Amino acid sequence: MPEHSQPPLPYRDGLAPLRIRLPHDDSSVLVLDYLQREHPGDDWVTMLTGGEVVDEKARPWTVESRYAPGRFVHFHRVPAPETPVPFELDVLYDAEGIVVVDKPHFLATIPRGMHVTETATVRLRRLLGCEDLTPAHRLDRATAGVLIFTRSRELRRPYQELFSSRAVLKEYEAVAKFDPSLEFPRVVRSRILKDHGVMVAREEPGEPNSETRIELVERFGDTARYRLFPHTGRTHQLRIHLSSLGIPIKGDSYYPIYTRTAADDFDSPLQLLARAVEFDDPITGGRRRFVSRRTLAG
Repeated sequence: MPEHSQPPLPYRDGLAPLRIRLPHDDSSVLVLDYLQREHPGDDWVTMLTGGEVVDEKARPWTVESRYAPGRFVHFHRVPAPETPVPFELDVLYDAEGIVVVDKPHFLATIPRGMHVTETATVRLRRLLGCEDLTPAHRLDRATAGVLIFTRSRELRRPYQELFSSRAVLKEYEAVAKFDPSLEFPRVVRSRILKDHGVMVAREEPGEPNSETRIELVERFGDTARYRLFPHTGRTHQLRIHLSSLGIPIKGDSYYPIYTRTAADDFDSPLQLLARAVEFDDPITGGRRRFVSRRTLAG
């Protein structure tokens, strides 16, 4: 879909409509035949009869519509029930076309997989009544802190390119084990790879593709608070780099050993926080800095 085009169906409860392209190599006679065979979990007869399924030009498909290879089917699906994340999404700033929020732990950034309604994007769209809200970057579900959204389609690219071009100073904070043999500040570089469908990423020999500057802020017993400045944004980079030093982040169920946790277990959040972002605004040219109000457990 072109970047500035409107979807054939409106958003519903903060969720964009889904889209299916009818394949050319299918022998179905009717669109209904294909939909019922390939997506049997939906009540297609009711949806088609009610005008809830449309093509790319917002024209309704019906139960009698002939199969048309290459055409699109747009529709809404009722999302499966999700365990509510019992923490609030706080708005830090809302002006000049951007919204900056303080994301809590356990809340995913965008709808994906089993997390659809319990995401920062959907919560914020519902809260502000703005269906065009789109994140300029992402934070892991396990990570809390500063997250920036744009309010209009026209602003998406300039702000997203800030992050993709590494023009943003990102400052994180973590609580992890203290090791007196390690010297700080230090820069960690390594090669991080992640296979599709595998929960954890891994380090392996080769040309480094990740870099993090780590500073020791304070020590309390056998634990310490660290300030992290990632120069790159590989999957789970900060968690892997601290774990590789033998000081895994408190509450990390992925590194060094992956441990499955229940979907409704909110007792031990990962002690990693996107403390601040700083950048030259691509629209106004002014310098901006946004800081999280959250705190980490010692």
